[in-house]
Amino acid sequence: MKKSNVKIAGLAKKVITQEAECVAKLASYVDDQFVEVVDLIFNSKGRLIITGIGKSAIIGTKIVATMNSTGTPAIFMHAADAIHGDLGIVQPEDIVLCISKSGNTPEIKVLVPLIARMGNKIIAMVSSVDSFLATHADYVIRATVDKESDPNNLAPTSSTTTQLVMGDALAVCLLQKRGFSQEQFAMYHPGGSLGKRLYLRVSDVMDMNVRPFVGLNESIQKTIINISQNRLGATAVLDGKGNLKGIITDGDVRRMLEKGHPNEKTVAKEIMSKNPKQIDINDMAVNAFNIMQKNKITSVVVMKEGRYVGLIHIHDILREGIV
Repeated sequence: MKKSNVKIAGLAKKVITQEAECVAKLASYVDDQFVEVVDLIFNSKGRLIITGIGKSAIIGTKIVATMNSTGTPAIFMHAADAIHGDLGIVQPEDIVLCISKSGNTPEIKVLVPLIARMGNKIIAMVSSVDSFLATHADYVIRATVDKESDPNNLAPTSSTTTQLVMGDALAVCLLQKRGFSQEQFAMYHPGGSLGKRLYLRVSDVMDMNVRPFVGLNESIQKTIINISQNRLGATAVLDGKGNLKGIITDGDVRRMLEKGHPNEKTVAKEIMSKNPKQIDINDMAVNAFNIMQKNKITSVVVMKEGRYVGLIHIHDILREGIV
């Protein structure tokens, strides 16, 4: 590594180490008052209003997003906008979380007394416990840093990192207290792959209009045509009563050809694979994908109340962005 590169790499490592140390210190600031804040927000009939200025405001928007996605209703209100008309966002039962490193910015000094006059509880997330914000808040969450990680101790770096982590700690505690479930997570994240894993079922992704099958004594020629026409790379084999007996995949056809050309009397039951992998139509689609991965196959037989209803193909799952 070049000498100049070594210097840059060393600085990057120093920043990472210093910020990691600041985050580690946060554990000592989780006290009874932190727990009281969690209970306060949990029991509130209103929303959590998060406010701040500058880089703390950016962190506030992220915390709001995390709260909303994990079951705690939250709204961001920029401190500068609040003192110029947006204070009307705050409703009587809302709780206000003010985020600030210094706790002494002009906007905060104007905003906090106004909120207090309205009767709303104020939570301060602040580095300086002797600041205006800390001394005028009902509750204080410490996010204390001795210095920023930039060489000039000016750019918000360590301070915003600690605010972000403390916000995550709050959100996760509230999530746990609410008993926030996977199903609720999926409801709040319907467009993401994580959400789809949790709410999309086999019936949601498979083509219900395609139900390929042949009889036990279907000729190999017609079986191959059936596989090709349905474009799923496989077809089920059923007996005369509609009971599932096996599956024939394009792989089975290739293996048959490798052993020698079939004669005109070859029928489906002679080349089918017995006991095919199955999944219930109401099971999660991601479970079908897991079966495919584990068994190195591309289709799984779909059953409903013990009856064959079709196939789910790996392309059905990939198309939905589940994985």
